[in-house]
Amino acid sequence: MEDFEQPVLSVRKINKQYGGGCASCRGPEARGLLKNYCPVCGTVYACRNISFEVYAGEILGVVGESGSGKSTMMECLYFDQEVSSGEAYIHSYKNGKANVFAESSQQKRYLRNHFLGKVYQNPLLSLKMNFSSIGNIAEKLIAAGNRNVKVMESRGKELLEHVNIPLYRMKEAPKNFSGGMQQRVQIAKALSNNPPLLLLDEVTTGLDLSVQASVLDLIKTIQRELKISMVIVSHDLGVIRMLADRTIVMLDGRIIEHGLTDQILEDPQHGYTQKLVQSLL
Repeated sequence: MEDFEQPVLSVRKINKQYGGGCASCRGPEARGLLKNYCPVCGTVYACRNISFEVYAGEILGVVGESGSGKSTMMECLYFDQEVSSGEAYIHSYKNGKANVFAESSQQKRYLRNHFLGKVYQNPLLSLKMNFSSIGNIAEKLIAAGNRNVKVMESRGKELLEHVNIPLYRMKEAPKNFSGGMQQRVQIAKALSNNPPLLLLDEVTTGLDLSVQASVLDLIKTIQRELKISMVIVSHDLGVIRMLADRTIVMLDGRIIEHGLTDQILEDPQHGYTQKLVQSLL
């Protein structure tokens, strides 16, 4: 039974910078910064003091323009990049007491394979395009220690059916699939080990509108049926409005506004968020 009072994920003051910084841009004020870039030393502060929680069965939306730090934050959460500083705790891992960023590379692989799933904007980052679709799912199961071929085949079929990929195409390589079908295979792979947390980064960008709608419907269905927690990044407020319970708004590497999605869309407080909402109307 899930503890709905306890966050599935707690993130505390994530910082990610590219460059060493200098007297002009270091420190809490960082007066020398041009947005999140230091023109003196060239350091880019991609994420600055990012903190939030994700609760059981919740979808947290992350919205902001290109370069706001959304995707960098997601890469840090999935260990695709190292954070410069900060902490993150997964409630079901070591009783939520271990800062996952401080764990060894071996433990981080374990976390990726057992506690996290990620769906990338570009399927090439997740899928082996020449493997079969069911083979891609098996790869994640094998990484988590599964060695039973029948169990893996059964799980792969179950997941492909769940994401509406016809089973007669399960031996087909994703390179033969449309963009929407590739995203569905990615989602199936990410779900293979029943992770408590799913990270989705711009999963509908570049898809036709009708395909976008079907992928969003699938995400909604998965969340409702599996009660899985999700963090979904998008620059499209329409996607966030459809999916997210709560939303954080990022600009220049910082969170500038957060709250219930309805509240942010109906009564935005920050000038940038107001412009975003106006662009949706």
